[in-house]
Amino acid sequence: MKHPVDVHVGKRVRHRRWMVGMTQQQLAERVGIKFQQIQKYETGMNRVSASRLWDIADALEVPVSFFFEGLDQKNAGAQTEASLPADLLSDKEALELVRSYYAIPENQRRRLFELARVLSDAA
Repeated sequence: MKHPVDVHVGKRVRHRRWMVGMTQQQLAERVGIKFQQIQKYETGMNRVSASRLWDIADALEVPVSFFFEGLDQKNAGAQTEASLPADLLSDKEALELVRSYYAIPENQRRRLFELARVLSDAA
């Protein structure tokens, strides 16, 4: 049975890998393992050892603590806000939206953000 912490860490690995546009194969090569092992980590099927998590964090250029952000100690994977699922950024469409958003120049991005806020209030 998968442990909720392993699932959460795996989702965070996948999230960061997608955010930087890296494939499982590329991450595996940087860490020195097979891509199938990355698949198992990302699904929570296999636990990530501390040293391997250190290597993954280094390859993805984040602190190790990144993989534990948003983890609720009492109920791992619980919703952080009533309207948003805890794994929102594990959704490919949401990640594409975030990537596209940050590709927009900052002044236009600010205006787009305000437009989105107004539209969401109107809904």
